[in-house]
Amino acid sequence: MKSNNLDKAYSPREVEERWYPYWEKHGFFRADPDRSGRPYTIVIPPPNVTGNLHMGHALNNTLQDILIRYHRMKGWNVLWVPGMDHAGIATQNVVERQLAAEGTSREDLGRDKFVARVWQWKEQYGGNIINQLKRLGASCDWSRQRFTMDQGLSAAVKEVFVRLHEQGLIYRGHYIINWCPRCLTALSDLEVEHEDVDSHLYYIRYLLDGGDGHLTVATTRPETLLGDTAVAVNPRDPRFTRFVGRSVILPVLRRKIPVIADEYVDMEFGTGTLKITPAHDPNDFEIARRHDLPAVKCIDDDGRMNAEAGPYQGQDRFDCRRNILARLKKEDLLEKTEPYRHAVGHCYRCKTMVEPNYSKQWFIRIKPLAEKAVLAVAEGRTRILPQTWEKTYFEWMNNIRDWCISRQLWWGHRIPAYYCQDCQALAVAREAPRTCPACGGGRLEQETDVLDTWFSSALWPFSTLGWPAETPDLKKYYPTTVLVTAFDILFFWVARMMMMGLHFMNDVPFRDVYIHALVRDAEGQKMSKSKGNVIDPLEVMDTHGTDAFRFTLTALAAQGRDVRLSDERIEGYSKFVNKLWNAARFTLMNLDGYVPPAGNIYAAPEGHGLADAWILSRVAAVTDTVETYLRGYHFDKAAGDLYQFIWHEFCDWYLELIKPVLYGADQAARARTQAVLAHALSVILRLLHPIMPFVTEEIWQKLPLARGSIMTSPFPTPAEGRPDTDAENRMSVLQGAVTAVRNVRGEMNVPPSLQVDVIMMAEDAEIRRILLDHQGLILTLARGKSLQVTPPGEKPKGAAAQVSGRIEVFVRLKGLVDLEEEARRLRKEIEKMDKEMAVVEKKLANQGFVAKAPAEVVAKAKEKAVEFNLRREKLVLNLARVEELKDQ
Repeated sequence: MKSNNLDKAYSPREVEERWYPYWEKHGFFRADPDRSGRPYTIVIPPPNVTGNLHMGHALNNTLQDILIRYHRMKGWNVLWVPGMDHAGIATQNVVERQLAAEGTSREDLGRDKFVARVWQWKEQYGGNIINQLKRLGASCDWSRQRFTMDQGLSAAVKEVFVRLHEQGLIYRGHYIINWCPRCLTALSDLEVEHEDVDSHLYYIRYLLDGGDGHLTVATTRPETLLGDTAVAVNPRDPRFTRFVGRSVILPVLRRKIPVIADEYVDMEFGTGTLKITPAHDPNDFEIARRHDLPAVKCIDDDGRMNAEAGPYQGQDRFDCRRNILARLKKEDLLEKTEPYRHAVGHCYRCKTMVEPNYSKQWFIRIKPLAEKAVLAVAEGRTRILPQTWEKTYFEWMNNIRDWCISRQLWWGHRIPAYYCQDCQALAVAREAPRTCPACGGGRLEQETDVLDTWFSSALWPFSTLGWPAETPDLKKYYPTTVLVTAFDILFFWVARMMMMGLHFMNDVPFRDVYIHALVRDAEGQKMSKSKGNVIDPLEVMDTHGTDAFRFTLTALAAQGRDVRLSDERIEGYSKFVNKLWNAARFTLMNLDGYVPPAGNIYAAPEGHGLADAWILSRVAAVTDTVETYLRGYHFDKAAGDLYQFIWHEFCDWYLELIKPVLYGADQAARARTQAVLAHALSVILRLLHPIMPFVTEEIWQKLPLARGSIMTSPFPTPAEGRPDTDAENRMSVLQGAVTAVRNVRGEMNVPPSLQVDVIMMAEDAEIRRILLDHQGLILTLARGKSLQVTPPGEKPKGAAAQVSGRIEVFVRLKGLVDLEEEARRLRKEIEKMDKEMAVVEKKLANQGFVAKAPAEVVAKAKEKAVEFNLRREKLVLNLARVEELKDQ
């Protein structure tokens, strides 16, 4: 027979270290395509192989795990596919730094040896995050763990590239891309971090050809004027229409460039004119294509000026800026300089300022793929939740540009394209050709570029299931059910998975996309090392336990709202875990000798006392709402309902109400209450398990009626119980009456040890009957000595009053409380409150503080002022009551 004793205190680490290996050992996470049950599939957003668990990962994977555990308990055939991304730039940087510390470089090793070294690093150090996800409780099917460069996924990547090329959807050409001069590679938009920097607007005069004036252009990058091929104005701007078609003289290089008209030009910015540098600005590049302008590249890939820069050739781009400004000033072409703060792109890895670069790259012709992906969401085949993100998705997809998929790295999927050294023909093939298909020559060299990391990630929902082979997993688990992701990769990853899934599988990759917000600090600031406000998930789990951390994230994960995290919030939910533990401990201590009854516990409601009938009704209700919320991705509401029910209804009310029964002599009544108590705790644990897996498993194992792991037990259903409106109504009357007495005791500072005389008046005879029928419970919970229940009449003297619904509650205080002393205490509290209010009000009256202090600091001060006012009003009201009692 199992022991039903729980330790006095809950030890999270000890419990977590016991149960996770147990779950893994018994194969509870493993999926089986031959097993019955409706498929429920999630593919994990693959973290970087170099990564460590951060708050975004913690939130994302907690929400996924909740869905997985919930559906597993519901009997679905569940698969959660884990894996990692090879993270081209990040991983190459890590290994390059390691080599530098050893006094060597990737160039010294050569490509093959360097790639081998990266694989060695990956096997030795990569993937720390997998163990950290296990620490979080993630119940992935680790037997199916994938890596974007494993053999199977590499084959899928190659197959997709070749097919798209054969279909004319992949091509090679010149385009403007993001370029990192330090990493010497193209970057996706997601790999560019925009930071606000203090800079300047430089107003430069471009002399008109003919010497009859000039046009002044404002720019933040004067060094790029060496690549200018036009000056543009808006065709609707009357200031400049007469100049369209003329030429200006490019400063320094003194070549003629045309003045053109284009709607893109913002008439309000700068002077209303725009220098066009097609090779170094993406918007200028598009304007140049519309006007058939040449692209002159004056900055090389390493960030240095090239031959097109004339006298500045060989200079670093920022040195060139200083030197060219000095020359413009000397030649009276620098009209003025203004401070200007704007967002500038930086490489997400090395933080180097990104250079828009005209470069020959590989691209996917994206429009034909995007059209299908737009239609899939418009028709509801894939839902995006919250739905507000659909508009953003449509806007981006309808204005999508061709996707640059090549990267100038050594670590990654090398593009399967081969160049003939004899006839320069290009061959794209699944396997390296031995001879050139054009001339038959044998001198073929493979493309040195690798594919963008997002290319392999775009195939993730089907490549991880075995595509291009028709595997049992692919047949059973595709399309996946839901993708849980952050909004910042909606376009870069989600949209690309949609396009690839529809193109290669003829079906959407997922039925739902649930987009969660960012985790911020308590003030709503984005977490960053520079701000010093980063909260480490591993430290949180060490301090408070994984369950408290997971519940905090869940409770704060409201749809469309950022998660504001603080140590105080986590500490609060840590107390909730302890509350549950103590309630379970009390329950188990009172189940000695208990034998689970046969049949449905709801079958004979007339045999239950009010407390038991009420809690059974409430258990059924909360089961219904929690299931509804989980199905609708309202994680915060599910957590909120559970918190309210467990802490306040189950612990604060029910456990107190049943103590007289549990400790009483009526063994039949005790057995009935034991059955209800055990059932309620069983349901609570199963409802909570998806959010708090560890503590629920530990308690579950002690329950007399539990069998096996809680993971494999059925999730409660509303059908298990039924609402009892009568019991809930009667209980509501009792709760209101008891709460009114407790409020009086608290406000009047009545010591807990003193019992009070209570009078309750109600017009409704049914309410009076309820109060009289349960006066024993009322006196026990309100610490009352006597209770009178009467119709409304003359108010008793020397009593403080409270109203609860249709009941007037009076508590006699004369002889129990020193009213003079209580009045003095309240006056002192009011005086103290006045002083605190004065400090806050003075601060808010200071216009300098309101104007200059951070918005969150001002908001906090205003909140304090409101709080102090409310507290003062309550103190004044209590003082008035005491004075009134003194006069009676």
